[in-house]
Amino acid sequence: MHLPAQGNPTTSRRRFGALMRLVDFAVIAACAFIALRLEATAAQPGYDNALVAFALLASVFLFPLFGLYQAIRSHIFWRCVCAPVVALVLAFAVALLIATTLLDPYRPAGDWFVRWMYLSGLGLVICRITERSLCLRRKEQGARTRAVAIVGSGAYCDHLLRKVETMPYSIYSVSTILDTGPGTAMASSVVPAFRDRERFAEYVRHYCVAEVWLALPLSEANTIREFIDLFRNDLVNIRFVPDVSGLALFEGEMVNLDGTFAINLVGSPFSSGAVVSKDIFDRVFALLAVIGLAPALFIIALAVKLSSPGPVFFTQRRKGANGKVFNIYKFRSMRVHETAHGVVRQATRNDPRITRVGAFLRRTSLDELPQFLNVLRGEMSVVGPRPHAIEHDALYQNIVDDYVHRYRIKPGITGWAQVNGFRGETDSVEKMRGRIEHDLYYLSNWSFWLDMRIIVATIFKGLVHRNAY
Repeated sequence: MHLPAQGNPTTSRRRFGALMRLVDFAVIAACAFIALRLEATAAQPGYDNALVAFALLASVFLFPLFGLYQAIRSHIFWRCVCAPVVALVLAFAVALLIATTLLDPYRPAGDWFVRWMYLSGLGLVICRITERSLCLRRKEQGARTRAVAIVGSGAYCDHLLRKVETMPYSIYSVSTILDTGPGTAMASSVVPAFRDRERFAEYVRHYCVAEVWLALPLSEANTIREFIDLFRNDLVNIRFVPDVSGLALFEGEMVNLDGTFAINLVGSPFSSGAVVSKDIFDRVFALLAVIGLAPALFIIALAVKLSSPGPVFFTQRRKGANGKVFNIYKFRSMRVHETAHGVVRQATRNDPRITRVGAFLRRTSLDELPQFLNVLRGEMSVVGPRPHAIEHDALYQNIVDDYVHRYRIKPGITGWAQVNGFRGETDSVEKMRGRIEHDLYYLSNWSFWLDMRIIVATIFKGLVHRNAY
């Protein structure tokens, strides 16, 4: 459950990151145009535009690695000046290397490139200094820090305490806690912790604590009434921060439904901003992948066509986001054969249906490359839960708990389960449970950095696997 009167901190950080990404994109693109206008003679406008595109793509990958989209209050000089400049120089170096390699013998005009990099670096620094100044001004204009006392179990008290401590520019400060958890162990905290209600109430009154947050389960209605009665003669704000960790599939989030507030117990863990930013990244990545892999795609298509009679692509109906059915594309790896209606027979080791070319494609996951077309069509994501055959969905959703929730987002070409060994044939319920557990972990812990980690892991260790056949 998220903190009252503060909004969702995870959502706030994601919105901050998405906004700053757009600002960085605009700054780099605008500075390229300005620098080009200042150049006396244009070099190769078409290639220059490609270099700008490569620089923008490199920034997508590299800027998050330097923490440019994290709202952190410390290390201001590093966050506002050093990190943006270092990340920009590295992104420009990578873009220049890619452009000069792929577009040989293209070489950008030196004056234009240096001027573009200088203006972009200056723009990024100014934007971050401005953002920091505005945040400080908002903090100064807001109410002064309000002391808070938390009532709840040890684990949840720690959770809320960490939330407050990591909340950027929070106006709240935890002063004390009352641990209602079982046993004698107290919540691990740097603030005074009590178990006795009267001593807790004395502390709140003596130090003029402004608010009491009741972080209790929904079943503790009587306890809630007791604390309201305990402070009935005190001018203390009492807020209910329900502990729904035992009920919510993902982290419970407070949402505004046209003026009516509600807690998400079962729902998509992705905010609308996260969905948009992930979709933009997917489309750009897929487009560049299709362009860059075009020669390989042509060679693989020719090999498939020559390996056995039949079409180049194999299509199969799968479920996408919110259960919407689509046709997934793969390079055909099997000989054309008859299948019983409504029955899907998974490939097994030494399966006689698999061609020699198909065996190589399956071992190296190259048969999955056409799914970048599904990403461009908006049906799939680069990273996400792998889609299963519809017949398997019907089977496992009644056997494996929370199976259906993997379709809260678009399925992916690769995923957290796949880079952790859960790929290939699922010939047991235990294997499927392991895959679903990893899919749900991804949904609960998604971040742009986690997607990058999965993509890198897929490239270096996920393409070839002993379970792929």
